[in-house]
Amino acid sequence: MIDQMELSVRLAIFFSGIFLLTGMLTGVWKYVQISLSKQARAHYYVDIAHRSSLLYAPATLILAVMAYFSALNESTNLLFILINIFFFAFSIVSYILHGLLKDTTNQFKEPHQLGRIELPKLLMRGAMVLLVVGEVGATLGLLYGLYIGLF
Repeated sequence: MIDQMELSVRLAIFFSGIFLLTGMLTGVWKYVQISLSKQARAHYYVDIAHRSSLLYAPATLILAVMAYFSALNESTNLLFILINIFFFAFSIVSYILHGLLKDTTNQFKEPHQLGRIELPKLLMRGAMVLLVVGEVGATLGLLYGLYIGLF
C-alpha cells in the first residue's frame, strides 16, 4: 500500500515526523534552559522553535491527507507539499538560529539581527511575503484539489 502512495503524501508524512522530532528535541533544549535559568525561562526563540515544530507536525499531516484526496495531478500536489515543507522548515531553522545565537527576542524588530549580522529590511519583508504567499497559496491549491476530489 505504501509503495502505491504518491510521493507528495509520503514526503508530507515523513516531514510531519521530522517536525515532531524537532519539537521534542527543542522541548528538551527548552527544559534544560528553564532548569538552568534563575527566572525559570527558556530563551524566547527556543520556546518558539519548540511550539512551532509541534504545530507544524500535525499541519503537515493534514496537508498529506489533502494531497492524498486531491484530484490535482501528482506534480502539482508535490509542488504544493514541497512549498509548505520548505517554508515550515525555513521558519523552524530561523527560530533555532535565533535561540542558539540569543540575538533577539523579536526578529521583526529593527535592525534585523542574525547574530552580529544586520539583515536588510527588504530581505526580511521579502522573506515574509514569500512565506505568506507560498504557504497560503500552496494550501489553497491543495484545498482546491481536495474539494474537487471530494465533491
